[in-house]
Amino acid sequence: MHPVVILAKKSIEEYIKTGKIIDPPEDTPHEMKGQAGVFVSLKKKGQLRGCIGTFMPAYESVAKEIIMNAIAAATRDPRFPPVRESEINEITYSVDILSAPEKVNHLNELDPKKYGIIVISGIKKGLLLPDLEGVNTIEEQINIAKMKAGINHNESVDIYRFEVRRYK
Repeated sequence: MHPVVILAKKSIEEYIKTGKIIDPPEDTPHEMKGQAGVFVSLKKKGQLRGCIGTFMPAYESVAKEIIMNAIAAATRDPRFPPVRESEINEITYSVDILSAPEKVNHLNELDPKKYGIIVISGIKKGLLLPDLEGVNTIEEQINIAKMKAGINHNESVDIYRFEVRRYK
């Protein structure tokens, strides 16, 4: 298991068992230095169990971003009840570290397997990670991101793309 994933797992286990937020490791690998948006996804028996993240950094390091988003994915995803201690051994983890978003001028700059997207209309924002099962076209990707943001499917949006480094 990659150190990025180990950190997400440790963060969740410690928080669920003790209520404590762990500190970032002293000797962090290069993937956890600097700042970046991070998404932590949890699955149980192959089904989504939680996913929370930030598309722009909210903390001083990627390591802290992983810790805080892992805890949020396990305890504050509004689609699911909080992960229980009895479930911990059934959870699998993935951590996506995002590149900085860049504005898209033409749809031909998108590829749902390579790029995640952010759609923005006024104060509404929707994000969809890249390379998701069942999302095969640019149109599907945009429509799902709009739906997540509560944006009407025929409403125009600004679109930003980003790449991820995915760790499992």
